[in-house]
Amino acid sequence: MIHLKKDDLESIRQIAQETYPHECCGIMVGSVEGDIKSVSELIPAVNERTDSLANRYLITSDFVQKIEARIRNTDSSIVGFFHSHPDVPARPSVYDREHAWPWYSYLIVSVMKGQAGEVLNWKLKDDRSAFDTEAIDVL
Repeated sequence: MIHLKKDDLESIRQIAQETYPHECCGIMVGSVEGDIKSVSELIPAVNERTDSLANRYLITSDFVQKIEARIRNTDSSIVGFFHSHPDVPARPSVYDREHAWPWYSYLIVSVMKGQAGEVLNWKLKDDRSAFDTEAIDVL
């Protein structure tokens, strides 16, 4: 399960709408207690794809390392990533599965004709065969 503040959920939806018709992306930073990830900070990222912006996103390893360096020696860690799916459901694609890592949360917001809609959260199975849904608890 992931705990997410209502304002953060709205921020993700807004970022997704502003980025439409391209995919938005970003990092979720927070804490972990047992099976519960609590998001304390959203860090929007620039989609660094040079092609297929409408159905692919890229957060560079340099950007991830920069965030990891910033939160080192704190109680925070990267707990997941968010991105949008323009004009398709908020379900992971084969591409998403091929580029995801187990354990992390992957929050996807569907943006239909410029309007943010369904928001679902996913976690890649350890064997990388598929995603399982992961509950979102909006605080």
